[in-house]
Amino acid sequence: MQAIILAGGKGSRLRPYTTVIPKPLMPVGNVPVLEIIIRSLKKCGFGDIVISTGYLAGLIRAYFGDGGKWGVKIRYVNETKPLNTAGALNLVGKTDANFLVMNGDILADLDFGAFLMRHEKSGAAASVCVTKRKAVIEYGIVEPDENWLLASYSEKPSRNFFVSTGIYALKRGAVSHIARGEALGMPDLLLRLKKKGLRVACVPHKGFWLDIGRHEDYQKATELADSKKLNK
Repeated sequence: MQAIILAGGKGSRLRPYTTVIPKPLMPVGNVPVLEIIIRSLKKCGFGDIVISTGYLAGLIRAYFGDGGKWGVKIRYVNETKPLNTAGALNLVGKTDANFLVMNGDILADLDFGAFLMRHEKSGAAASVCVTKRKAVIEYGIVEPDENWLLASYSEKPSRNFFVSTGIYALKRGAVSHIARGEALGMPDLLLRLKKKGLRVACVPHKGFWLDIGRHEDYQKATELADSKKLNK
């Protein structure tokens, strides 16, 4: 099975750390997050891995080489200009009929192989893995009525949303909807596929998931690693 890992971003949310180290090499415990991802993919049956690089690409290539140390085959593509999360897929060349795409800064206990197989059996052009997160609005929300009298007042309300985990599965043909050299985000690609009448599936994940590009999630991942509760 084939996985494409998107590791070309500058990691702006984790500055100043990422001014000298690419975000995928940020340590969780004493192991780079991208190494944890590659180990997880290997356990789930993925042997063909493509890493899309950009910012500080040489450090990522130097660390992972051809992937032999982890029992996988790794090749690299490089963004000479930022292409966003979907645009970089045009650099990969030939892909499997169905393949996994994921950001290089996330940790999850998802069975990546089962996710890809579910996508393939569904016949969808693309699948996005989603999970629930609570969003808290840091203000008191005031609702006036038609006469501008107070109707309701909620102090810092919260709401649960389904959010993208940054893990996707695509049919090979989905890439043909991205123009060569086009900078395109994955949300825009999924909406483009939907607009063209193609099926885009949402697959819920109820387990562990952290986006280490966020300071809060990175700190939590580090605490879990230090306490030996993070399975690497």
